[in-house]
Parts: sequence; C-alpha cells; structure tokens
Amino acid sequence: MASKSTLRREMRALRREHASAVPENMRGLIFRHPPGPLRELIKPDWTIGLYHAAEHEAPASGYARHFSEAGHPVALPRFESKDSPMDFAAHDDPFGEQDLEHGPFGILQPAASSIALTPDILFVPLLAFNDQGARLGQGGGHYDRWLADNPETKAIGMAWDCQFLDQIPTEPHDMMLDAIVTPTRLYGPF
Repeated sequence: MASKSTLRREMRALRREHASAVPENMRGLIFRHPPGPLRELIKPDWTIGLYHAAEHEAPASGYARHFSEAGHPVALPRFESKDSPMDFAAHDDPFGEQDLEHGPFGILQPAASSIALTPDILFVPLLAFNDQGARLGQGGGHYDRWLADNPETKAIGMAWDCQFLDQIPTEPHDMMLDAIVTPTRLYGPF
C-alpha cells in the first residue's frame, strides 16, 4: 500500500481532475441536500457542522442552506492562527456568506465575533475514503484531533465518487467516519 503522502498527492490530482470536469454551476446542485436516510438520523435540535469547501472539494454550501432552512444552527471551522486548534462557530448567512472572513489558511471561516458552537453532526472534507469509514485527510490532523475531543459528534465524510479506495492506511490517531456521502451513494452508517 502507498504511503499517506503518496496517496495524498495522487488523490489531490484525481479529485482536481474529476471536479474540474464537472461544470461549476452543477457542483452545488450535486450536493444540494443530504440523502433521505442521512437526514433521518439528524435530530431536530442538532447543530450541524460543515466546512467551506476549498477548490475541488465536495461542496458543502448546499447542505448549509438546506440545514439553515430546516431551522438547524450551522457551524463552520474556525482557526485563530495556523497553530491554534480548530473550533466551530455559527455560520448565520449561508445564502450570502457575509458573516465569513478569510482565516489563517486562506479559507473562509466565521468571523471572530461569531458565537462558538459544538456540532452534533459534522460533515468533513477528505481526499480519500473506503467502505469501512476510514478517511484520508489533508494531513494537518485538525479534524482527527477535534473528533477525538468530541467523541459524541457523528462524523460524515463528503466526497466525489472517484475518491473511493479499497484500502486507506490508518494510524491509531485517525478517527473513523460514521458514514460517507457521495453524489451517487451513502456509505454507512457504520
């Protein structure tokens, strides 16, 4: 099996190639709302954790709008600095995104004045996944550390179908996903 660093390089290229082939105006429609079986797992009072997608990641903005319209508080990751731990804060404007600012990693995040929230369910980006809930992330460990500190939070991966691998190298600190959603399939819940 290839090393994590080799897989990350290969999967970034594959994801970029795949996402670039999907017209930009169609990407958001593909992930407009979560599939029915996944929605059924979510309790009415849950806070929904999402992410502001970087280029080529499975877009999560449709889910933010969907859950906001359904009355759920929506939270996005926030970093004070590149060395600080990831936390989550309210994303109150999923239609206009006027409540977001550029964070230390260049990704839009809730403003420093946004209210801190703890997601009950967290949709996470990834580079690769398998059908047992293993996830290959970007390598920073932010989601793994946050999920280890918040074991009661359900973790759902969001990915393009091309990001599936039969095997993912894992280490003891790697947190497993409870499910993965792609444009064509829901893997899990595990």
